[in-house]
Amino acid sequence: MPPKVVESSVVKCPHCGRNNRVPKAGTGAPRCGECHESLPWVVDAGDEDFAEVAEAARIPVVVDFWASWCGPCRMVSPALQQVATELAGQIKLVKVNIDEAPETSRRFGVQAVPTLVVLRLGRVVAQRAGAAPAPALREWVRDALAG
Repeated sequence: MPPKVVESSVVKCPHCGRNNRVPKAGTGAPRCGECHESLPWVVDAGDEDFAEVAEAARIPVVVDFWASWCGPCRMVSPALQQVATELAGQIKLVKVNIDEAPETSRRFGVQAVPTLVVLRLGRVVAQRAGAAPAPALREWVRDALAG
């Protein structure tokens, strides 16, 4: 059997500007190969890889259930990216398009988008629906991680 190919993306380090290859799934949290600072970990997942990408993660995961036709989803996306950058090394942001991942969306009871879920070791520790600005999202995530 051929070896499994690990999907990855290139992330620019917000500290030194170096491009780094970051895996979609893996243990720990990604760090810059140049300055060794934590990198924001933002990935997409669907029905076929959600368990590996989100539920098996060792660090807390913020799941963003969204849709391309959803205006509030487009508004909250940059705020979530900002929170993922500010909390780099502490969280992983996993984006799930509900139209492309209906089984995962159904499993989490998503009835409105955006819906945000915080997972710790695969278990739901917080859930909310609706858009919010970055400061409110940061506080919500920190409260979920503290609880």
